[in-house]
Amino acid sequence: MKPTLTIVVPLYNSEATLERLIVELSALAVDGGHELVLVNDGSRDKTIEVCERLMRTATVPITLVKLSRNFGEHHAVMAGLHHVNGEYIVTMDDDLQNPPSEVMKLVNHAREGGHEVVYSYYDDKQHEGWRNLGSWLTNRMADFLLDKPRGLYLSSFRCMSAFVAREICRYDGPFAYVDGLILQVTQNIGRVLVTHAAREAGRSGYTMRKLVKLWLNMFVNFSVIPLHVATMLGFAIAALGFIYTGSVIWERFTHGTPLGWSSLMAALTVFSGTQLIVLGMAGEYIGRIFLTANKRPQFVVKEIIRGGTSSDPKR
Repeated sequence: MKPTLTIVVPLYNSEATLERLIVELSALAVDGGHELVLVNDGSRDKTIEVCERLMRTATVPITLVKLSRNFGEHHAVMAGLHHVNGEYIVTMDDDLQNPPSEVMKLVNHAREGGHEVVYSYYDDKQHEGWRNLGSWLTNRMADFLLDKPRGLYLSSFRCMSAFVAREICRYDGPFAYVDGLILQVTQNIGRVLVTHAAREAGRSGYTMRKLVKLWLNMFVNFSVIPLHVATMLGFAIAALGFIYTGSVIWERFTHGTPLGWSSLMAALTVFSGTQLIVLGMAGEYIGRIFLTANKRPQFVVKEIIRGGTSSDPKR
């Protein structure tokens, strides 16, 4: 019998937090039972060894998906979603900043409100300052680029129905962005306040480089607004160019002012810079089309291990 809940956790260098995470998630009381899907995203510590040891004595079914290398959080989540069986799926990080005890709050909110997706949000985030700024920028850009309900905070701690998980798994392109895929499937989205704890061990796997890659995925893969912006920018610069040309001609015939080196260089700099931005934007789209056409893999599964014991459906 299929469980009520599947919890998907991407793992990256999770050795220090993994045991507590699995123990607390296994202890959740879920009517109909639950399972864990753990995705090792190229960890370089002893994450796999710890996971395999805990799976031998786990009290709930656990599926360990080993990826061949590090593909990134969103790709790891997508890999995990291909192995879920639950009526509801919760995705969460491995760092215990989202306490396992909050999982059922998301599931119950989805059930009671009839939501296809429920996102968590926080009164007090315990991330570093630059991460909070990065999250704020990501959500502001999503307001502009995606069809995101105003006020919704896009968090990695989310609950979705099996229907939504099944639909977003249809995407097989090389640039996965889970929130963008969710927003393409449904607008029936709720949110619930949860606790955000301070990191107890390790350090965040997110870097500024990874955040920029995430922003590019949002910009290029889920919206054509950047192309619209480039077109409008071209028209605006062209209009300024005509105005500037007219003013130069006027001054030449009324005041006899010769064309100046500084003004010429300023104009060339503006126009050349604008052209490079627009060409770079178009090149980004073309490059991603090329990689998609060449079937660049979203993720590569090296091995799948299943362990644990069946959870009691009456619990």
